[in-house]
Amino acid sequence: MKCHYCCRDAVFKCGLCRRFLCGEHAQLRIACPECVKKTKLEYTIDRATSEEKKNEIGGFVRGFWGEEEQLTFDRKFKVTELPAYVARFKDSVVGFISTAEVDDAIIIVALGVLPQYQGSGVGKGLVKKVEDEAIRRRKKRLLVSTSNDDLPALAFYQSVGFQIYGVKPNVIAKKHGKILMGIGNLPIRDELRLQKRLG
Repeated sequence: MKCHYCCRDAVFKCGLCRRFLCGEHAQLRIACPECVKKTKLEYTIDRATSEEKKNEIGGFVRGFWGEEEQLTFDRKFKVTELPAYVARFKDSVVGFISTAEVDDAIIIVALGVLPQYQGSGVGKGLVKKVEDEAIRRRKKRLLVSTSNDDLPALAFYQSVGFQIYGVKPNVIAKKHGKILMGIGNLPIRDELRLQKRLG
């Protein structure tokens, strides 16, 4: 689906009017709980094992970030080659989470939920699935990073128990060879690192 204001792919949904938005047209505002409508969705989560599911994840990643390669924690990952879970509503994949294992932690490399299903618990369900797996595997931490402009992601991860513990200045600008403009027209420069301690 496309942004209401331009031809770019939508990655967000307005919490008030429900229009779909790209990062450039998303604005950061304060809203009261009554104005932000949340819906509960009956969805299932399972492992992405088939090539078909991995291809669907590739479509998500290209739509959200324009590329399949993600740079996080000083490593490059091709998202479609990573272990992943998908969230399914009826017969459609509506979200995914891809992970990588490092030392005592699991990194959430990419998490995406289609705009029309944001705010319905899918993202929290996917993170919980990875957290449960990490605990079963006796990992000590979950790690995730986001760009300095992505305040919705920063708010989301903190709401599910993550804390900021580090910043890598200019790493995203160096990756792209320039400073891109992000959500709310903020310059995208830095990688913010978050962790959630387990156990």
